[in-house]
Amino acid sequence: MPPSWLPALGFTIFPTVGSGIVQIGTQEQIKTWYSTLRKPSWCPPNWVFPPVWTALYTSMGYGSYLIWKELGGFTEDAALPLGVYATHLALNWSWSQVFFGAHKIKLGFFQTILMTGSTATTVVTWFPINRTAAYLMAPTVVWLTLATAWSYRFWRDNIGKEK
Repeated sequence: MPPSWLPALGFTIFPTVGSGIVQIGTQEQIKTWYSTLRKPSWCPPNWVFPPVWTALYTSMGYGSYLIWKELGGFTEDAALPLGVYATHLALNWSWSQVFFGAHKIKLGFFQTILMTGSTATTVVTWFPINRTAAYLMAPTVVWLTLATAWSYRFWRDNIGKEK
């Protein structure tokens, strides 16, 4: 039997580790292609993104653990709240491949809308189960709302820079 803290640790680090794995191959695009894009003046500098996303992934990962624990694991009751979360995570992880990897700015914008919606839906489905878990997801909704605005501006201001 694994120690009781192991699932908490696993759920908490899973989003950050997964993000790092799926972003392999896109980091060079930040230095090359992304640096040529017109950015809104209110877009944060590149160094802000890694610590922000690490904090967001950590909080959402721990929130998912709280939901999993509250519902007794991967049960029928957990299918919707954890499924919506998994959808959010899949959209989130694949965004870097779409935007940085494939240079699909317009598609990246629409994917950001879907990410924001799935994250907000996660908050709504988690709230009646565990308010702390829902609150842990709320900063991601705020960040993705800003990211949606940035994505729109990237699309609008960089016509012709897509592959």
